[in-house]
Amino acid sequence: MAKELSAIVKLQIKGGAANPSPPIGPALGAKGVNIMEFCKQFNARTQDQPGKVLPVIINVYSDKTFDFIIKRPPAAVQIMEAIKIKGGSAESNRKKVGSISWDQIRVIAQDKLPDMNCFTVESAMKMIAGTARSLGVNVTGTNPFNN
Repeated sequence: MAKELSAIVKLQIKGGAANPSPPIGPALGAKGVNIMEFCKQFNARTQDQPGKVLPVIINVYSDKTFDFIIKRPPAAVQIMEAIKIKGGSAESNRKKVGSISWDQIRVIAQDKLPDMNCFTVESAMKMIAGTARSLGVNVTGTNPFNN
């Protein structure tokens, strides 16, 4: 018989660095989840991605058991890593903080495609390019799409 789902918790945690302190402890403790067990499992599954921000969806069941899905790092984080900047621009329409090529966008889009709300790499590339623009990053090169 299937377990009854009682809650879904969404968090962003650095890979290999889960510990019971906030935000993990309060979010899972309120649902009755064994926090240390989650931290051990998460750190074991993400030890190959230390320091990367990873979105996690935790399904909590009525008997206080849980399972979780680790997604790919957010597009904004991947863009900042690709062009080696610390953060986006405060005024993205006026002050540009860097530039990214369409080839780099394609790599990020192919990586993020399973987690995105689209079916083709081309549409994922357009979404990633929009995220880059909102960070204050110029998209350089010839546009591969006929707009």
